[in-house]
Amino acid sequence: MALLERSAWYDIARDTNWSPRYVTFDELFPPDQSDPYGIPLEEWERFDEPYKVSYREYVNVQREKDAGAYSVKAALARSRYYEDADPAYLSMLKLHYGAIALSEYAACQSDARMTRFSRSPGMRNMATFGMLDELRHGQIQLYFPHQLVSLDRQFDWAHQAHHSKNWAAIAGRHALDDVMMTRDAVTTSVMLNFTFETGLTNIQMIGLSADAANMGDFTFANLITSIQSDEARHAQIGTPVLEIMVRNGRKAEAQQAVDIAFWRIHRIFAILTGIPMDYWIPLEKRDRSFKEYMTEFVGEQFERQLLDLGLERPWYWDIFLEDVETHHHCQAAATWAWRNTLWWNPTGNVGPRERAWLEEKYPGWNDTFGMYWDVIIENIRAGHPEKSEAIGMPAMCNMCQIPISHKGGTVWRARAHQLEYEGRLYSFCSMVCQWIFELEPDRYKTFTTIADRMYNGEISPNTPENILRYMGAGVISDGGRDAHDLAWVKAYDDAGEGPKTLIAGS
Repeated sequence: MALLERSAWYDIARDTNWSPRYVTFDELFPPDQSDPYGIPLEEWERFDEPYKVSYREYVNVQREKDAGAYSVKAALARSRYYEDADPAYLSMLKLHYGAIALSEYAACQSDARMTRFSRSPGMRNMATFGMLDELRHGQIQLYFPHQLVSLDRQFDWAHQAHHSKNWAAIAGRHALDDVMMTRDAVTTSVMLNFTFETGLTNIQMIGLSADAANMGDFTFANLITSIQSDEARHAQIGTPVLEIMVRNGRKAEAQQAVDIAFWRIHRIFAILTGIPMDYWIPLEKRDRSFKEYMTEFVGEQFERQLLDLGLERPWYWDIFLEDVETHHHCQAAATWAWRNTLWWNPTGNVGPRERAWLEEKYPGWNDTFGMYWDVIIENIRAGHPEKSEAIGMPAMCNMCQIPISHKGGTVWRARAHQLEYEGRLYSFCSMVCQWIFELEPDRYKTFTTIADRMYNGEISPNTPENILRYMGAGVISDGGRDAHDLAWVKAYDDAGEGPKTLIAGS
């Protein structure tokens, strides 16, 4: 018997709402989990997903994706690619797997919440596929680095990072728990499916896929491309949710959810993606700069999607655009200075050629960030490498959990925005992080940064060794050695000039 066309049965099959007989509707779909906004049920039944797929189609497509990803992995495994790969590129892989693999599993739980509590049958259907997507993403990104553990123990942090008290892992968890794990099904969809997955994952998946392909790592390029094709489908859950909220007078709540999530995820992704793109990928293999990707995928595409849905750009848009120019450069310097606290080996990689590229992509880089690196370079060349490594921990933002640092134009403005609340002093890296805190202080007030824990007695005594032990840093780094053995510093010796003179005269 011939199968019916999907269009002939899909809408009927997915419309599975019913009137409960043994419990009340609110018991089946508790408002605090399902819809705290009080949108009528008939409005939720108008949910219309842009991507329509049946379970049979879903399984066939996913099987083909997995077959492709695993076969490429098997083929590359027969070579010595990873044994001979650029060490800074390997650091990018370690950072990615440690930050992302278990985050995918967390997203699986977020989609499961939508599957259970969404009042729209179409949304429940799509969230079910989204849940299966994220489960696949977690499994494949745990399996792939597992083969590399025998090559380098730092790859084990794909499994360890989210279970540790490492400050970088804490920063990621704090943001993702806020966006994905502690909200109702509707707000989670706006924050996760629309703001995070529609707005920002393209930067990570498409940008790094291009860089990985340029590096010859077709395993990783194919892996994250297959993941992004899933994201492109289930990310669309958020669009009809936003349309329903705007249509029913909940535009302000939708806008606030977008504004919170966009800033929180951008601050993390600028480190996760921006630093590798602009510092770790060898110059001749770089596809584009982080800023160029952000301009295309966020400054143009995401902004257009917001406006098409009747929303506005986040109120801090000008601050965000400045942040794209500066934030990841600040954190590149911070992660290198605190490299002995991380599960990957950050590289400086700011030799003469790299600095010329950075100055071209980010005019003014040499007069600000370059001055910082000048001090580092001169200390190393003078035989004082110990002066390039920070001791203790930096001041952390009580919202994003990232070291407080900021530059505007050619002026350093690394000043904490401080707020006293219920007798405790909170420090923030920006007015945006402080704004998020002040919206719901009870949500955030009890959390402490690593720096807080150094001084409240939780880490005692707060010696550098004890801090590393607390963060589970037993196999974090190889003593702070640069991933390129400081070859980028030697480049200045080869040129016969100091970094300032060389750049000024180039």
